[in-house]
Amino acid sequence: MRRAGSADRSSRFPLVGPPCEPDRVPTTLRVYLEQGQKKVFANALDWPGWSRWATTDEAAIDELMAYADRYADVAARAAVRYPAAHDVVVVERLRGDSTTDFGAPSVPASVDVDPLPAKDLARHVALVRASWDLLDEVAAQAPSELRKGPRGGGRDRDAVVDHVREAERAYARKLGVRHPPYETEADVTAMRDDLVTGLLAGSASGPWLPAYAMRRIAWHVLDHAWEIQDRSAPA
Repeated sequence: MRRAGSADRSSRFPLVGPPCEPDRVPTTLRVYLEQGQKKVFANALDWPGWSRWATTDEAAIDELMAYADRYADVAARAAVRYPAAHDVVVVERLRGDSTTDFGAPSVPASVDVDPLPAKDLARHVALVRASWDLLDEVAAQAPSELRKGPRGGGRDRDAVVDHVREAERAYARKLGVRHPPYETEADVTAMRDDLVTGLLAGSASGPWLPAYAMRRIAWHVLDHAWEIQDRSAPA
């Protein structure tokens, strides 16, 4: 893992960041920080779903990089080229909100107001689809009862999957995609297909910006897929 800057917190992750060149594997990892009062999210701008939090800027970036190898699996599933090392560059610092402190990335990056070029949009959608595929595979391999936390808490496998899917139905409404409650697996697939179709066609619109929405949706899927993986392993 490579990083840009010095050991000083203000310069270690400088506030700069040229756009990634679309025809090569970027080693520059553009990160924006969402700074709440209690938590800070480090969000990989060009890799939807790769977002992690901690209590300080530097710790959040460390946590993000701790998941680099796990995210490589997502990129491989999406057939998206993924660099072997990353040069972290903080492109923006934004004030978080109560959702940030609750534990979810809540604030779009400033560049999210600009539509993604078609090639980048297709790449982002492929990564979102890959996150769904990963969750499905992880859930299929996991035991129905997951290891509990130190206080005996935590959902079991099916409850985690149901939570993710119901959240997605709510998230889709933020882009103008509405579906009734699921009754079958085909309903889940139909909702996701409609969401992808709207994103690729540029017709998905609502309170959420599409680039942010893909980042948030994929983050929620991956966060719980990795949770299932971790809680499937012996203590």
